[in-house]
Amino acid sequence: MAVSDPATSLLPWHAPLWQQFLALHRSGRLPHAMLLSGPRGVGKQRFAEALLGYLLCASPGETACGQCHGCHMLAAGYHPDLLRVSPEEGKRQIRIDPIREVNAFVSQTAQQGGHRVIVLSPAEAMNVAAANALLKSLEEPGARTQFLLLADVPSRMLATIRSRCQHWSLPLPEHEQSIEWLAKSLGGRDEAEFWLQVAGGLPLLAAELATPDSRALRKQLHETFDALVRGAEPVAEAARLDRQSLESILWYGIAWLEDLIRLGLSGESATVRNPDLLPLYRQAVKNARVQDWFRLLDFAREQRRLLAAGGNPNPQLVLEAWLVRWSTLLRS
Repeated sequence: MAVSDPATSLLPWHAPLWQQFLALHRSGRLPHAMLLSGPRGVGKQRFAEALLGYLLCASPGETACGQCHGCHMLAAGYHPDLLRVSPEEGKRQIRIDPIREVNAFVSQTAQQGGHRVIVLSPAEAMNVAAANALLKSLEEPGARTQFLLLADVPSRMLATIRSRCQHWSLPLPEHEQSIEWLAKSLGGRDEAEFWLQVAGGLPLLAAELATPDSRALRKQLHETFDALVRGAEPVAEAARLDRQSLESILWYGIAWLEDLIRLGLSGESATVRNPDLLPLYRQAVKNARVQDWFRLLDFAREQRRLLAAGGNPNPQLVLEAWLVRWSTLLRS
């Protein structure tokens, strides 16, 4: 019997794509490079793990067997025919040195006699030099070599890389599929409904936002904005957030600003993703114009883009500038 790892097992909404993969693999028509795309939270990593597990398994059925030597090596965290490439710790970009390792890896014979698998994630993090260095391996990968590139925003990748991959876009699941899956881990349908709404319909993101650490950050940010409405000093409030991830703070801020703008344009509370924040939103909508919130949204998105592109903005200065802008609008 196959051993099912909940961190890597297939998600229910991946079933049609999985059957497509099996058909291509069994007919010998599997593309050597697959670009898996979709917004963060649809399960790209889970799908990729199932794919590579299948390809490195000695005797797969519908999925990897979970019992062979290859499966046991994967479960232990190491397989000689698998190479994972991501930005170095503390970095935002994939630079050229790891891609040189990829080129050396694909020139070798598979140690277990099967496939060699290279996973690049996030693929859009490759800088131009790294992407250009990868082209030769993508063009001449050798027999039984499989590239899996994962991207939230594939348009940020070089067109020459995208054109050498078969693009698989992972779909958003149907609402009921997401709720059934989430309810099992969150303890009930009401919790599942709330967090799925907060996550904009992305079930894995909903599960992540519902973790204790994420709930604590969300609560702290809510308290911060309530304090700003009451006249708190934004620089002091920024200092209280200095140990938190700037990227996470900006993610929440962008989501809340998008809610504010929806509410300001439509006047309909049903349009917001964070219904528990409606009192804060109504105060904000009353105090500032929609175009002011658009400007603040542009600022937050630009800072997040700089972070994603490997820029190195001073987190505390960005946070202070952002909260000063919020404070000005909340108390206009």
